[in-house]
Amino acid sequence: MATITPMPTAHPVPDAANSRMAPQNTVQRQRDPRLDFYRGIAMFIILIAHVPGNRWTGWIPARFGFSDATEIFVFCSGMASAIAFGGSFARKGWWLGTARVAFRCWQVFWAHIGLFFFIAMSMAALDLFGGFEKSYIASLNLAPFFNDPAPQLVGLFTLSYIPNYFDILPMYLVVLALLPVLMGLEKISLWAVGAFCVALWLIANPYMIGLGPDGVGLSAEPWSDREWFFNPFGWQLLFFTGFAFMRGWLPKPPVTKALITFCAVFLILAMPFGSWKVFTWVQAANQDLGEIIRPTWNWTAQWREKTDFGLLRYMHFLALAYLGWVIAGEGGQNLIARGQSTAARVWSFFLGIITKVGQQSLAVFVFSMALARLIGFALDQTGRAVVTTAFANLVGFVLIIGCAYGAAWFKSQPWRQKK
Repeated sequence: MATITPMPTAHPVPDAANSRMAPQNTVQRQRDPRLDFYRGIAMFIILIAHVPGNRWTGWIPARFGFSDATEIFVFCSGMASAIAFGGSFARKGWWLGTARVAFRCWQVFWAHIGLFFFIAMSMAALDLFGGFEKSYIASLNLAPFFNDPAPQLVGLFTLSYIPNYFDILPMYLVVLALLPVLMGLEKISLWAVGAFCVALWLIANPYMIGLGPDGVGLSAEPWSDREWFFNPFGWQLLFFTGFAFMRGWLPKPPVTKALITFCAVFLILAMPFGSWKVFTWVQAANQDLGEIIRPTWNWTAQWREKTDFGLLRYMHFLALAYLGWVIAGEGGQNLIARGQSTAARVWSFFLGIITKVGQQSLAVFVFSMALARLIGFALDQTGRAVVTTAFANLVGFVLIIGCAYGAAWFKSQPWRQKK
């Protein structure tokens, strides 16, 4: 009986000079298992979070601190981009590296457009043929699109009309488009890279330097002041933090008991300040302590802000990511089951599923966003009892797992002759 062995770990990306001198038969670098594992976890949480009226959303990370699964997704996407695009810039130069990024932006753009039209069609079909009291078009605030489609179509394709629920892929697209700028700045110095990222984040968060609460954002619709829910000028800081760690621009943090303790204590103490749910628990247990904590919610409103990626969200996620990194171990060795026991094989089975979902994150994300609305519709018809909700979520998990394996199968192009 075979022993379950660890997955290979990722190696640093070689610089341009070394890549030119490297022999042609160099073994291709493998993906870091930690990256796919945590991004896979984020995909399951994102599905739960987007199912309307889902009981399970009361227990996702967002209910226990400042940050949530969005941070996991964006940070891991930055790490994945370092693997996918960083090497292209090093091996092929700035222009071809930029071309590869542009191609990915093209894919993300059409994923966004396709997702919008599929969901819009689905909601329209439910309203047209369902005869339900609830308007599913109105539930996503899509009435402006259906009432006056001509200007909204132009806005949709120019990203000046970003309807509710469709905001993360445009943010991801803009942040990706900034990647060639950072790779150009790298030629000057890493300090220039850091200064650019921090300056751009400060443009979205001017309160940090005393310039008021309103930073620069992008308009989500021409008839109101609503901005993109995810401001790319703020969220790029987290994306490029993940990119910098994987690229080797930032050194890995030391593993010390002091730092582990500090991060754990920070996460625990931050709970009543970052989670209304935990705050109500604290207030119920100790009214006086609750009265002390409650005013801080107003004082820290900008610091916790999700749209512009407030500083407290950044700090909270970095603490959480550090503990996750320590738990996973060097190269993700603690994630990998060893031995021949039943428990090891069960864990290895689930680890394979989670990492597969993480590897196909774009396909899974698009699919899950559409699936979540349909699961919400099904729950509208069946009710949201505990068992019914559990069944709906588990069916959703099975479907996004199937999507991941299906996407991987198509990417493998099994119809092509093996050389």
